[in-house]
Amino acid sequence: MSTTQNERLRGLLEPLVSARRLDLEEIEVSRAGRRQVLRVVVDSDAGVELDAIAELSRVVSSTLDETDAMGEGEYVLEVSSPGADRPLTEHRHYVRATGRLVRIQLREGAPLVARILDVDDEGLDLEVPGVKGRKPTARRVDFADIAKARVEIEFSRKDKKEEEEA
Repeated sequence: MSTTQNERLRGLLEPLVSARRLDLEEIEVSRAGRRQVLRVVVDSDAGVELDAIAELSRVVSSTLDETDAMGEGEYVLEVSSPGADRPLTEHRHYVRATGRLVRIQLREGAPLVARILDVDDEGLDLEVPGVKGRKPTARRVDFADIAKARVEIEFSRKDKKEEEEA
């Protein structure tokens, strides 16, 4: 996708997404045979419900049909929320992952698996799980030291509500 098309699509879609109190995370245009595929990824601090995705999809489709932003050819529109394995790249991604276990590849050193306790403008306060019965330890990591990060999927993780009720 050309930068001009990307900028035009972002300018067209951002107000539609923002009006629904969502964040426009990604726009991607690719080819599938003779058709173009437009993937729009949205998120919010509270997550995104299926009804919100369906409503946004209808509005985006209608808006795109009224403009020539996708050109004259056929296109397929996919509106979704980010998957659980999406990389954490923005400050808001880390804030949304507070309380979650993450795998962080530091610019120097081995990967680190830890739970995000707090996020500020400079970095993360983490709890590194103890190994072999040892207690967890606290660790601070600055954003500048992070090469990449991703949420780890936990199948047996208790919800905060469950923990508070116990």
